[in-house]
Amino acid sequence: MKLYFAPRSRAVRIAWLLEELGLKYELEHFKVGDKTLRSAEYKKIHPMGRIPVLEDGKVTIYESGAILQYILAKYDNGSLSLTHKDPEFPEYLQWIHYAEGSIMQQVNTLVVETILLPPEKKNEVNVARALKLIKIALSNVNSRLSDREYLAGKFSGADIMTGHACYGARNAGADISEFMHIQDYLERLLSRPAFKKAISL
Repeated sequence: MKLYFAPRSRAVRIAWLLEELGLKYELEHFKVGDKTLRSAEYKKIHPMGRIPVLEDGKVTIYESGAILQYILAKYDNGSLSLTHKDPEFPEYLQWIHYAEGSIMQQVNTLVVETILLPPEKKNEVNVARALKLIKIALSNVNSRLSDREYLAGKFSGADIMTGHACYGARNAGADISEFMHIQDYLERLLSRPAFKKAISL
């Protein structure tokens, strides 16, 4: 397998998953914003010039959530995934998709407005709105974690997706000081050797 990867991107999720499963993979390393990603050659791999992309034999797949579900369906023995027979299966699916549906849109806004744009183009209204919406989204995660260690009963792909989104939100400047359950959750996630490895790549 080959993973097209950049540090501090959604590709970290996939490296984390591959490490958790003990799968062998090759990294094609980029930086966020790398001009190579906009080349005609790279756009043959991902037409929008983004990462992550996973190549697995004849399969090429992008979108981190889709890659995660593909890997779990093909390679997991149930250690990190749930089936429709599990009572927590609906929540498992929900929290896999919550990362992109409710958190990462606002994290993207923060990264663009506070890091990528030049000062004259930054918009404080956009930043304030993103922070407000992230707080609402994280409040929901915090509530979910009030009586459990992980989002779907056991550590699973749902935690790799939404846990990584919580980590990204914190790193982008979201204030999680009032969310004690998320703080504890992130400590649990960061104690996992596979996550430590993925964020160090």
